[in-house]
Amino acid sequence: DPQFCEKRLLKTALPGKDRVMIKRILVGLGGTPFTTVATKTATELGDLHQAQLTGVTVVDTGKLDKVGPVPAGGEAYAQRLRDRNARITREGTEQAIAAFKAHCSEQQVVCRRIMYEQKDPFAAMISEARYNDLTIFGLRSIFDYGFASDPDKAIIKLMTQGVRPILAVAETYRPVQKALIAYSGSMESAKAIRHFLHLNPWPGVTLQIVHFKEGPEKEPFLVKDAAEFCEAHGFKVQTDTVTGQARSGLLPFARENNADLIVMGNSLHKTLMRRLLGDTVLETIKSADRPLFLSQ
Repeated sequence: DPQFCEKRLLKTALPGKDRVMIKRILVGLGGTPFTTVATKTATELGDLHQAQLTGVTVVDTGKLDKVGPVPAGGEAYAQRLRDRNARITREGTEQAIAAFKAHCSEQQVVCRRIMYEQKDPFAAMISEARYNDLTIFGLRSIFDYGFASDPDKAIIKLMTQGVRPILAVAETYRPVQKALIAYSGSMESAKAIRHFLHLNPWPGVTLQIVHFKEGPEKEPFLVKDAAEFCEAHGFKVQTDTVTGQARSGLLPFARENNADLIVMGNSLHKTLMRRLLGDTVLETIKSADRPLFLSQ
């Protein structure tokens, strides 16, 4: 196919293409609007980087048996309800898998395999993540669609057991042309920058680094150093320092500056100790209307 060959040649000429490390992508399939966006994003990145994709379902089939208290004589009705839940979930999952395979075929991307979760909705994802460069999943769907009874615990489990970096897609697709990097000066946020630059998911994307400060700026050179590091990798960078809290100000800032993606580091130890959704990362996941690149 001449058009296919021409497209591949153009890709090899992209700036920074020699640094790209994405060869395998893991995709969470849950049968929600987030799954549609995850599939579209994964196949586009797979096409761009000539990466192989693996799909993994994230439905807790054991949870389908829980229909609440069953009154005397109501077991037959309860069983019908269980069967209905299982059928709807199975149909939604199969539709998501079919769409995933179709997108892979359309984009001429290799679909390595589909993994079906049977009990714990994230066990297969955690196991398979170790052999993939990037995991794409709608983390917000854990809150919005009840994939877990304790959403923040489920997210902490994913992050602490090696599922990283994660591209947490939003419910609505948007092409990524500008990435906003939330830089606190911590080692975690510095690692997130490095991981994003090394993976280079969208070559040529414009970067904007924002630092939120709640008090006197102790080390103003940190943002400058971060920007110079990004520039050394061939990216155009803009920097901003904002007075206030990242927890409440990051998403509004992203919207005001038309950022298509937010890059963040996971402060895992702090999150584990506090177990609070008020933590910047968890609060952003819960409310984000644009994709997040999360790394430790």
